[in-house]
Amino acid sequence: MTVPRIAVAGGGLSGLAVAAHLRLISNETSTPLEVSLFESSDRLGGVINTERIVSDSGLEFIVDHGADMFAMNPPAAIDLCRRLGVDQKLLRPNPEGRGAMIARGNGLIPIPEGFVLMRPTKLMSMLTTKLLSPAGKLRLLRERFVRRRDSSVSDESVGSFVRRRLGRECLDNIVAPLVAGIYTADVDRLSMAATMKPIWEMEASDGSLARATMRRIRSGDDSTERGSSGARYEQFRAFPGGMIEFIETLADSIGNACIHTRSPIESLQRTTSGFEVKVAHASDPADASFDAVVLTTPAPVTANLMARLQTTLDDTVQCEAAAMVESNLRSISYASTAIVVMAIPRERILRMPKTFGIVVPPRERRSVLAVSFASEKFSGRSPDTHVIIRSFVGGVLHPEILENDDGAIVQIVARELADLIGLDDFQNVQQHAAFVKVVRWNKAMPQYEVGHLDRASAIRSGIDQIPGVELMTNAIGGVGIAPVIGAAERTARRVVAHVTRNGPMNPTR
Repeated sequence: MTVPRIAVAGGGLSGLAVAAHLRLISNETSTPLEVSLFESSDRLGGVINTERIVSDSGLEFIVDHGADMFAMNPPAAIDLCRRLGVDQKLLRPNPEGRGAMIARGNGLIPIPEGFVLMRPTKLMSMLTTKLLSPAGKLRLLRERFVRRRDSSVSDESVGSFVRRRLGRECLDNIVAPLVAGIYTADVDRLSMAATMKPIWEMEASDGSLARATMRRIRSGDDSTERGSSGARYEQFRAFPGGMIEFIETLADSIGNACIHTRSPIESLQRTTSGFEVKVAHASDPADASFDAVVLTTPAPVTANLMARLQTTLDDTVQCEAAAMVESNLRSISYASTAIVVMAIPRERILRMPKTFGIVVPPRERRSVLAVSFASEKFSGRSPDTHVIIRSFVGGVLHPEILENDDGAIVQIVARELADLIGLDDFQNVQQHAAFVKVVRWNKAMPQYEVGHLDRASAIRSGIDQIPGVELMTNAIGGVGIAPVIGAAERTARRVVAHVTRNGPMNPTR
């Protein structure tokens, strides 16, 4: 019997999750599939990576280069961990220090308890916070009397939405730093409908966020949020050895024989028997024929592949659809960031806050967007004598910082840490730290700007018109590990339905 062959382009989280789900579906439904995953670099995981660093004195540290945990809601990631049999090894965040703080001058102010992104669930904490003036608090209380938006409005920037409903102070002092810490974005360009859809829909359904919150409190839906401030840390999990363990788990479930690193896809062509995937350095052209292709590469790479596919499509409708997909993919912009990671002796932090992280309002005019105390979140990341500090710089608001060399960026960050947490003798941080590392992610963060949902819809509509091709990337939807994995499962099920319905396109192969 001829087995349908599926190619997955890209070995980041999206590609690995699609391939892993294809394997699971194949095993669970007894549907034979042959899956091949192609990654251009020499490693898997994309922006997810973990490094074990041993200092000159023999101290060992676990350092995540990107995401260091994943959310349990939506449940796609934790469900996949259960199906792969690794859920029991996951770590919960430490109970002490949960929550985040917001920088104000050289001080730190806790995010009000129960405030999640832009929705207060505990009124008293908002009335007593030092982050808002009396006038700002009165403006917040007026939110329930603000008219809901017109039904004809399909999108709005996060900045516009929050100013309109909660007031400028709430935006500048609380929401903007929280959002910038997540999306490295400009709130006046970031799409509300694409990034904050549940809150966007609350205004339409309830007329105000206050009324929506009261409804959720009565129903018990806000029980978790009311005990949170900023990020709901109890709803997150991590792997003991860092997030690279998740990548390795996915790769093991797929099988090493099916994974090809250092194998960039040069072109994608429609043939009479399916698709021909031309891979650099491929030794056997016969291995390049597939019944379905899943593209999980970054938007610019995917756009180039769609351009090459267009030239081989005989169907006019499909050719026009591929051109539409290509055009919309090229319109998606990306931001670059850097993470400065330091392992600082605890004794050299004069004002160590009891928190997992700090976010910095753009109005503070600092270079650092956010600071995460990685060793405080999860046990086993560093010796107790040291604190792993991850500081985020760059993004849409400060791209110029990344033009500096690593040494200059380290000094910029160290100076600001001296202000914020009392980093002692910051000029000589390289000598005092067990290690200092700068991790650069160039053009790694897709920007969901106003109108993004229309672009994403056009891309999906175009792909739907090209049978056998699927596109699964965080460039069109799903920032965060759990949303990406959920989208990957849906993609895998569509692929299986397609090859099951159509069968191998060349039964003699």
